[in-house]
Amino acid sequence: QVQLKESGGGSVQAGGSLRLSCVASGRGYAFSALCMAWFRQAPGKEREAVGGIDSAGAQRYADSVKGRFTISKDNSKNTLYLQMNSLKPEDTAMYVCVRGSRASCFLSPFDYWGQGTQVTVSS
Repeated sequence: QVQLKESGGGSVQAGGSLRLSCVASGRGYAFSALCMAWFRQAPGKEREAVGGIDSAGAQRYADSVKGRFTISKDNSKNTLYLQMNSLKPEDTAMYVCVRGSRASCFLSPFDYWGQGTQVTVSS
């Protein structure tokens, strides 16, 4: 069974920064071999893909966060990161760490989801 545990959320003023972490665990889980991604969902809104990082380290981002958010991972620690800079009130959401079932994030199905960590950005 794969477990994903997020941390690092909180409240910040617009223009501020936060760094989210997601630790993956589970027997036989090859963290480095699969796509990992971040999704977010705000109250009353559709769930949105923030971005992902594939097994080779290539990243993809939603247009709404390009240039402000950076996804990285530390394979030795089975940890995924989301560095969020220049935060805006519209970034307020529950951020969830997700595992893809393929090495590439492009059109990858996602099979394991974390519980999420709340990010609140005030104006």
